[in-house]
Amino acid sequence: MRKLLPLKKFRLALLVDLFMTHILCQDCNLLKVHLSTFTWKNLMLLNKMSNSIPVECLREIHDFELPKEILLSTQPEKTNIKYVFYEMFTQAINIFSQNTFNSSWDEEQLVQLQINLYEQVEYLKQCLKKENKEKEDVKADEKKHSGAGVLPLGNLKLRRYFSRIYNFLKDKTYSRCAWEIVRVEIRRCFYFTTLLTRK
Repeated sequence: MRKLLPLKKFRLALLVDLFMTHILCQDCNLLKVHLSTFTWKNLMLLNKMSNSIPVECLREIHDFELPKEILLSTQPEKTNIKYVFYEMFTQAINIFSQNTFNSSWDEEQLVQLQINLYEQVEYLKQCLKKENKEKEDVKADEKKHSGAGVLPLGNLKLRRYFSRIYNFLKDKTYSRCAWEIVRVEIRRCFYFTTLLTRK
C-alpha cells in the first residue's frame, strides 16, 4: 500500500494554489486561454502517471459513452463552456479523491492533479458568480435565448457519463486495472474538452 503525502504538505499546497486562483480569477475574460492551458497540464500529468494500460487490463476496457455531442458542439454559442468545464472538473476531482490505494501512480503527481482540478473548480466558480451578477437585471431576457435549455441537458449527460465511471470503479473494487482504464478515459474526456476552447 502506498504512503500518502503528509496532510500538512497537501494543505499548504492547496493554500498556495488557492492564492494563485484568486489572482487568476480577477480576469475571466481570458477564460478559454486559461482553461486550455490548465487542461493540457492535466493531460500531461495523466500521461506521466502511467505510460499505458497494462496488457492484463485490456480485457476490462469499457465504453463509458462519452457525450461527444456536447464537447464537439457545432454551435458553441449555445454551450456555456464555463458550465461544461465546471461539471467535468468537479466530477473528475471527486473520482480522483476516492480509493486510489490500489493504483500504481506516483503520489505527488496524483496530488498535483487534485490541486489543479480544485483550482479550476474554484476559478470557474468565481467566473460563474461574476457572470450571474452581471445578468441579474436581464434574467427574463435570458429565458428567451435558445441556449437556455442546452445547459441542463448537457450537464445531465455529463453527470450520467461520470456516474458510469463511478459505478465501474465500484464494481471493480477500485482495482489497479480499473484505475488505469479510468485514467485513460478521463484523459480522453479532457482532450475533447480542449476542442471547445478553440471555437
